[in-house]
Amino acid sequence: MKRRSAENANNPLSQDKRLYTLEVFIISGPVTQKFAQQNPVISRTIEVRGDQTLNDLHSAIFRAFDREDEHMYEFQLGKGPNDPEGKRYVLPMALEHPFGDSEPAGDTVHTTIDTLDLEVDQAFGYWFDFGDDWWHQINVIDIKDKAPRGKFPRVTERTGESPPQYVDWDEDDGC
Repeated sequence: MKRRSAENANNPLSQDKRLYTLEVFIISGPVTQKFAQQNPVISRTIEVRGDQTLNDLHSAIFRAFDREDEHMYEFQLGKGPNDPEGKRYVLPMALEHPFGDSEPAGDTVHTTIDTLDLEVDQAFGYWFDFGDDWWHQINVIDIKDKAPRGKFPRVTERTGESPPQYVDWDEDDGC
């Protein structure tokens, strides 16, 4: 399994920027039965550099699923998505007023991807919109020691249509 090297982790001036390839799946949220049948898998593959933050990853996921309105969100790292024992990374304002039972491990604005010590085949969670509860599973599918030149984060693959952020339940014909 690939992990960040201790040498790069302790050298903030290192020019090497690791590249993480993440597969982001919507695992639950308010979608109509018809939409779910037409899109049994909804995922996006996103590349993000290790020096970018969880907030950068959130923005990439937000754009990748064609969302319109920002809402609160958090990332959860444990034995999988929504592990109650896992570490939670929240918006800075939630550090002062935590949402949930456990203390946050950090904030999304200052936590870089490299500091998470991710490994290939690891899965973690992303929860968007605490009212509509869009739950995502993020799978780490590759980690490269050096990112190529280019703009990151970026979407490299799309599976399924993006669900509307707000469902018009009247449009579901029960199919």
